[in-house]
Amino acid sequence: MTQTPLDQAPLDIDHLRQWIGRTETAQDTVSPRLVAGYLAVLDDPQPQRDLGDLAPLAIHWCLAPETRPMSQLGLDGHPKRGGLLPPVPLPHRMWAGGKIDLTGRFKVGDVITRQSTVRDVTVKTGRSGSLCFVAVDHAFTGPQGLVLTERHDIVYRAPRDPNAPAPAIPQAPVGRWSYSVMADPVLLFRYSALTFNGHRIHYDRTHAITSEGYSGLVVHGPLQATMMLEFAAKLHGSPPTTFTFRGISPLIDGAAFSVNADETPEGLHLWTAAADGRLCMEAQAIWA
Repeated sequence: MTQTPLDQAPLDIDHLRQWIGRTETAQDTVSPRLVAGYLAVLDDPQPQRDLGDLAPLAIHWCLAPETRPMSQLGLDGHPKRGGLLPPVPLPHRMWAGGKIDLTGRFKVGDVITRQSTVRDVTVKTGRSGSLCFVAVDHAFTGPQGLVLTERHDIVYRAPRDPNAPAPAIPQAPVGRWSYSVMADPVLLFRYSALTFNGHRIHYDRTHAITSEGYSGLVVHGPLQATMMLEFAAKLHGSPPTTFTFRGISPLIDGAAFSVNADETPEGLHLWTAAADGRLCMEAQAIWA
């Protein structure tokens, strides 16, 4: 029987919305080795932490990842369609952004539970055609109870049209505070390993360019958000209670990018910018 290619299958929103309300639960441990790897990726000169120490703020993106066998992965390195997420018939999946509400802190050695729930599935039309957005809520609890909740926004899209005009990307402003990071392939590889992320756009240059239309390897959205969240906490002296973030344009490897911040009446506005000044991701940190 001939199968319909993924990018040509019908987008049946009523069928996909049947996944709303589905849940998944997983457990993990905030191990000293995991914390040391996380801090090493952030270039902390002393990444070792002892049991009972406070864990880094965004360690939850490294906890309880989906661990499918190799035979259950798609050509892009993502798990094949099915499971918690709806089987969206669009070939490319990206991390669009989300919102974190922090109510506590994990400690090194904590056993945590992640409960994930599909909250919404919507379809919109963009420059490249149909876009399907899936919103997933994650709740992370530890020995002390609920530590954080996250709304995770995922977008699925059709292949890019190579003949379509390039979208207009805003230039990043000049921040009051800023530091630079080299978008090195080793950095991307280590973060992929830390989060058990098999998506080829982060380490397979040929796939990223020829199959997904990027100009190089793509710097992870969660990695950029992690750097902004850590920067916000450092500047303010304490972690924000709410942190929202969204992707604007892909951040590509091969040059230094900047992590930036400026004050707002509500808290801190943060963003990452490519070497050419393009705005790549932006965030808002708020303290209650």
